[in-house]
Amino acid sequence: MNKPEKLPQRVRIEADGSVSIAVGKVELGQGIRTALAQIAAEELGVDLAKVKVLPTSTADSPDEGITSGSVSIQDGGKALRAACAELRGRAEKPASEYKVVGTSAPRLDLPAKFAGRASYVQDMVLPGMLHARILRPPRPFAKLVSITDHPGLVRDGSFAGVLAEREEDAIEAARKLRAKAVWSDGPAMPQDIYAWLKAHVAESRVAKENADPAAKARGVKRLRAEYRKPFICHASIGPSCALAWLKGETLEVWSHSQGIFSLRKEIALVLRMPEDKVIVHHAEGAGCYGHNGADDVALDAALLARLSRGLPVRLQWTREDEFAWEPYGPAMVIGLECLLDGQGNVVSWQHDLWSNGHTHRPGRAGQPVLVAAGELAQPFERGPAVDPPLPTGGAQRNAVPGYEFPDCKVMHHYVREAPVHGSSLRSLGAFGNVFAIESFMDELAALQPEGDPVAFRLKHLKDPRGRAVLEEAVRKAGPFQKTEGRGRGVAYARYKNVGAYCAVVAEVEAGGAELRVTRLVAAVDVGLPVNPDGVINQIEGGCVQATSWALKEEWKPGAVSWEDYSILRFSDAPPVEVQIVKNQHPSLGAGECTMGPTVAAIANALHDALGVRVRELPLTADNIARAIGA
Repeated sequence: MNKPEKLPQRVRIEADGSVSIAVGKVELGQGIRTALAQIAAEELGVDLAKVKVLPTSTADSPDEGITSGSVSIQDGGKALRAACAELRGRAEKPASEYKVVGTSAPRLDLPAKFAGRASYVQDMVLPGMLHARILRPPRPFAKLVSITDHPGLVRDGSFAGVLAEREEDAIEAARKLRAKAVWSDGPAMPQDIYAWLKAHVAESRVAKENADPAAKARGVKRLRAEYRKPFICHASIGPSCALAWLKGETLEVWSHSQGIFSLRKEIALVLRMPEDKVIVHHAEGAGCYGHNGADDVALDAALLARLSRGLPVRLQWTREDEFAWEPYGPAMVIGLECLLDGQGNVVSWQHDLWSNGHTHRPGRAGQPVLVAAGELAQPFERGPAVDPPLPTGGAQRNAVPGYEFPDCKVMHHYVREAPVHGSSLRSLGAFGNVFAIESFMDELAALQPEGDPVAFRLKHLKDPRGRAVLEEAVRKAGPFQKTEGRGRGVAYARYKNVGAYCAVVAEVEAGGAELRVTRLVAAVDVGLPVNPDGVINQIEGGCVQATSWALKEEWKPGAVSWEDYSILRFSDAPPVEVQIVKNQHPSLGAGECTMGPTVAAIANALHDALGVRVRELPLTADNIARAIGA
């Protein structure tokens, strides 16, 4: 990540007394622009209404990297606070003097959305704009063999699209062209993706090891279990969209990318243009925490703009494009093994995980990664998905348990070859790893004389902030009346082991073939919450999305519509109660900390309800039946 730009660009006092701030983090629906405005208002001592957050663009915004990983407040907010303090010529204000930060301010981005005003990249209209559709098969990795000529058809190798003055004409032309186009078959999909992952390891790495042979020697009981997470789609309700306009030697792109500077780098590389001749403006799009089709559709639009003879192009992916070509959250296999001593304490812990890389974002390496780069007549070799090192991590994020086990080893078995195009899904590997760790902790707790999953966790959890959120979640949940088919589960994690703390209590009802989540209680410690209402919004949203992952979501070959890929419906969404454990510690991002604990708590509640341990997600009737049969 580049260093933030100089002060005059970041904060500016206008003639009318208002304040303009330039930020590199982008609004994804998480309320970041409101929280950053609060930080600026606090540090400058001005009314929040006088703070204007400028649109984010590579032309005049600081490069703050990718808006991901729940670090926008702790990184972007810290830089903004320092810039405001420098402008005032004083040290940063102590937290004890805060009057704006720590209060629930109305979201700046919501009024226009509530009123139905144009708010998204899909709403944009440029003068003389052409509408476009991309021409790809409903299966990844296939190549275009032949296609019939048609008005508006443009092509560069296997990369092909259709342009038209009216959108309905582009849609109809694309339908006709797809019907007659011939594509290669592409590689066959494995029948058992989990066995395939374990058989295609490119490199095995020790992610973490604390060896204690003496502690390991005290072990008297060995337990093993394997957990599985499928490929999961981002499943944004609206498909990805982008606009591009090549004006002379300068290309402008409007995108809902989470990393506009990285996207600019990749577009310049693929189009063989100087980077300073590419400008990427951020515009909100369909909600996504992770790497969906936003970057790919932006490169597609840029390539089409190069073929449009100077006219701006608006490219809208279809639902079929999104399911077939967006990067999915990679599948994972997690094998756990532990030794218990005579008192039931964990004295040795082994964590093995198998997965593809969880980061395939553009602009991070010397070779491109986006789909279109490999389709051109002069194709680029696309780089593989990779995993950053810990503590951020990718597949190995949160693989190191947050509990204190004297002998502990974490092995990361990296699979380079990818049967499905994958990249960052909200929380990356933390979701799968926490599901496995917290499920296994419940299985171990059940072997103790008291059988108490909370007491077993507290026995191995020394971090006082972690203990506080776990105890608060249980206190907030209150007593539970156990009846047939009803169950309660609990789970805990600290995101990335350096971020926000979260504990979740889940209550479920299991009747017939249907599992229903009836209540979720989450306690979180995000340090000093800049906007408490915004934190609650993020936790509620994370709990609901994680419930959808737990109950419904899994990729299957050939998925092209909502009929092929189930998500949680409004009628299935559980009530969510959020308790913020407030303190004066530095602010931490909240968005992703709840994903793993929510899924694990639901799985543990299912076990409490039915007495069956389901170790493969999602918790569908088929997977429950297989677990019962096993």
